[in-house]
Amino acid sequence: MRSFRVVTAAAVLTAAAGCAAQESAAPPSVPAPTTVPTAVPTTAPPAPEPSPDLPDPDERIPKDPAKLAAALEKTTEALAAAIDGWDKKREPPEDVELLALHHQRIHRFAARNPEIAEKAFARLPERLAAGARDDTRAIRELLALAHPVKSTSVIRTRDARPAAELLRYFKQAERRFGVEWEVLAAVMFAETKFGRVRSASHVGAQGPMQFMPATWKAYGMGGDVQDHRDAVMAAANYLRATGAPRDYGRALHAYNPSQRYVNAIQSHARQIKRDPVNYYVYYNWQVYVITTKGERRVTGPSEG
Repeated sequence: MRSFRVVTAAAVLTAAAGCAAQESAAPPSVPAPTTVPTAVPTTAPPAPEPSPDLPDPDERIPKDPAKLAAALEKTTEALAAAIDGWDKKREPPEDVELLALHHQRIHRFAARNPEIAEKAFARLPERLAAGARDDTRAIRELLALAHPVKSTSVIRTRDARPAAELLRYFKQAERRFGVEWEVLAAVMFAETKFGRVRSASHVGAQGPMQFMPATWKAYGMGGDVQDHRDAVMAAANYLRATGAPRDYGRALHAYNPSQRYVNAIQSHARQIKRDPVNYYVYYNWQVYVITTKGERRVTGPSEG
């Protein structure tokens, strides 16, 4: 039974307001002051300049293997430190966003240039090299599933829900259905970059976990396909019904009948299991759309 379709197959590879955002109440009225302030600034203070140590959103990715390896090692270390200082209940700060984007762009370059990438990875510490190979392999698998679109205008996006909130849903689903939270996170990451993509796929799959309507009716447990918690619970319900946790390969193939998709999800889940920090790294990777004229990033710094 064809039940799901990965969003990347609709040309999206990993912002409007979040779906559960509420408007703030209007503040109470305040009487006009009876005195005039002694000093009124005539101009707004200048906006703070970004740190010179942070990469530009379009910073050049080095093609030399030695320089590529150095850039990946430096960026990975800096990103981990930035993530450590980030309150996960809030939106990511500038350093996390910019470093994660550069980290993502390095891996996307590596995925498209495997010979350069392998020479670079051979220069890295073993653990970092293993992770880089997993990530580039997963990107390559998902790129092979992409269906280019004529224009990015067909892809609607929004802000992701807070990372801590989504993690809570993944772990709730794991407790209820026995499906590992890392696998559920990897699925939402591949499908919609943690809910940033709000468009239906080219075959009509909907919501943060991309359900076909008939499958949602069977496994959605009466929830809302666009609600992040409901979608995660339904995905865990479906994966459990099709073989997880006993056989994740079988369950993921039922979710999307492509071995490339299965390989990509298992690679990303393995990375999160190696180090949970990778969940927050992936959370900050942005949405790329594959068009007939090339790829374009549609979320993140300088976009949206």
